[in-house]
Amino acid sequence: METTKLYKFKLFILLILLLTIQLSAEEADTPDPAIPSIVIEGEREEEFIPLQTTAGSKTEVPVEEIPQSVSILGKEEMEQRGVQKVDEALRYTPGVLAQPFGSDSDTDWIYIRGFDATQNGKYLDGLQLFSYGFAGFITDTYMIEEVEVLRGPASVLYGGASAGGLINVKSKRANGQNFYNVDTGITSDLNGYVGFDIGHRFSDLSPWSFRFTGRIKGGETQTEYADNFRTTLGGSLLYDPDENTSLEIYSSWQYDNQRHETGFLPYEGTVVESPNGGYIPRDLYINEPDEDTFEGQQASFGYSLEHRLNDTVRLVSNTRWFYTERYEYGPYLYGWNAAQDALNRLNFAHDTSAHLAETDNQVLLSFDTASVEHNLMTGLTYQFYHLDHWQATGDASDLDPNDPVYGSDLPALYDPYTDETITMNKVGVYLQDQLKFGDGWIFTANGRYDSAWTDRNDRREPSAWVTPNSYTSREGALSGRAGLAYTFNSGFTPYTSVSRFFEPQIGTDAAGEALGAQTGEQYEAGVKFVPSWIDAFVTLSVFDVTRRNSSYSMQDNDGTWWMGTHGEVRNQGIELEIKAKPVSGLTLAGGLTLQKQRITENENSDFVGKQPTLIPAVAASFTPYYTFEEGWVKGLSLGGGVRYQGKTYADNENELEIPAYTVLDLGVHYRLAHWNFSLNVTNLLDTVYVVGEENAMNYGEGRSILLRVQTSY
Repeated sequence: METTKLYKFKLFILLILLLTIQLSAEEADTPDPAIPSIVIEGEREEEFIPLQTTAGSKTEVPVEEIPQSVSILGKEEMEQRGVQKVDEALRYTPGVLAQPFGSDSDTDWIYIRGFDATQNGKYLDGLQLFSYGFAGFITDTYMIEEVEVLRGPASVLYGGASAGGLINVKSKRANGQNFYNVDTGITSDLNGYVGFDIGHRFSDLSPWSFRFTGRIKGGETQTEYADNFRTTLGGSLLYDPDENTSLEIYSSWQYDNQRHETGFLPYEGTVVESPNGGYIPRDLYINEPDEDTFEGQQASFGYSLEHRLNDTVRLVSNTRWFYTERYEYGPYLYGWNAAQDALNRLNFAHDTSAHLAETDNQVLLSFDTASVEHNLMTGLTYQFYHLDHWQATGDASDLDPNDPVYGSDLPALYDPYTDETITMNKVGVYLQDQLKFGDGWIFTANGRYDSAWTDRNDRREPSAWVTPNSYTSREGALSGRAGLAYTFNSGFTPYTSVSRFFEPQIGTDAAGEALGAQTGEQYEAGVKFVPSWIDAFVTLSVFDVTRRNSSYSMQDNDGTWWMGTHGEVRNQGIELEIKAKPVSGLTLAGGLTLQKQRITENENSDFVGKQPTLIPAVAASFTPYYTFEEGWVKGLSLGGGVRYQGKTYADNENELEIPAYTVLDLGVHYRLAHWNFSLNVTNLLDTVYVVGEENAMNYGEGRSILLRVQTSY
């Protein structure tokens, strides 16, 4: 039986639908010739306000035609803020919780609509960057052009995506243009980089062009002793003999070597005073300088092929192989040794490698039946994921946070508590039809079936305390989405949609059993506004998403981690996003998130009705920038931003509260001919704030200054 709140929410969506029908009928009866139709003109500034997206339909369509909420961060906006990480780029995006554990140089932590999208909600050029455990993929922001955020379930299109939504990063690819860019920068921590981006068509009449991009980056961080080094390279070769055919072959390589800047700090000593009084210093290094190791490599190779047979049929194929390997060694924290007024440490190591191969093949048909325009897409996907890893812990000495002493010997590690290979195969078939009719109506219908099978080979030796558990599991399910919208001549597009999702999981729970798939549904309604008389885009949406069998990680008092599952988690909320250029030279961006996420079912009754860890009920942001276009200050841009996050909880019982915080950022840019000089200050007032969850807390990024010089030809 439906709850009263769910009934009211569905009634609200129904009222929006009825209102849309009524208004569309009135508009059809009384057309107003003074109101022009929506035309996306070529001179519209689409870098700051991109109006085309692929995230919500797998084909490039106007944002207002997607029956879900979509955000797009273009190149101009990321340049304004001096973005250096993907999760950093999303700090101002409504509905997105970025960097929930603070700044982490080896992982882009992202939650969308209250659900973790870090491992299964990140996509690169439309193909998933699925990861598990420490086998993460990270995309350097110098290698990307744009970031799309699709809020709400998307497994009906992509198969196994996060319940809250996904981000799709578009990489720099060959485009037939000739250009030469060099970019260099350095931070106040003395962490600098040099990057280059070169594109060239072989000749004016040649169908071949290439692009080669790379960056070397490294130096100190805000944490004592911690440093990092990265080299990343990417290249692509484009063959486009005519407007009907294009083939692009691409590859990338990245190498990382660093000492860890973050750690698992306890709640006591960060949010509240430690057991013996005082707070942990913000720049405390928790590892051993001579032993701390993080080394990783990743590489990819793929192709993208598109061919138009005629005005009706288009064929698309995207295939990519990705490989990553990481090795880490050194202590981490697990709470206080109150008697010694010191932090407990465990030594830890892992050696991880993973292969990820995926292909997505589509047939797109455009045709009319009677007075209905169809854009039909059908596709077949296959994904292969193979993980090989071991993890082990050992003893390590305690650490006094106020007088840390390093250099103690680290004893040998215990036998691995994890030593396994996991292989997952997924096959999906999908169908989408976008129907346009009635001079403004847009109906989108999606269906998909996925089958996933997972094999685990537990390589641990049997003992009195170890029982190896190898298994094979197989699951399959249907996903669906139906959305209805109406585009008014005034630029308003009300929409409503309902979707069902399926999200396979790999891994085991505390009992060693396979984690089952996560399933659920979402109801969403809203309005999008793309006026013809001003460069602007506005989205207002309300949503109700429920996920079942949600997995979460917990840390015991001895420092070990294990997986558990919530019976059901539900999130209801409102999101508002505005991007506009109201007058020449001025850009404005703002966002607001109001949400109520609750654990609605769980075997632990203390969790039921409570707000999950990390997730704030309120978040807001505002970013103004102004560029002078005349006089002696022509080319100067001034701006910044303010971002607010409401209080959160460090535990699922909601007994440990983490205060809200507000952070100010600043940006100054000066463009002169082919040169661009910029100064970005993150956390201008050096506000001290804490994020995370119990035994996995961290300080937010302190004041950081980035000075850049760029030249383009």
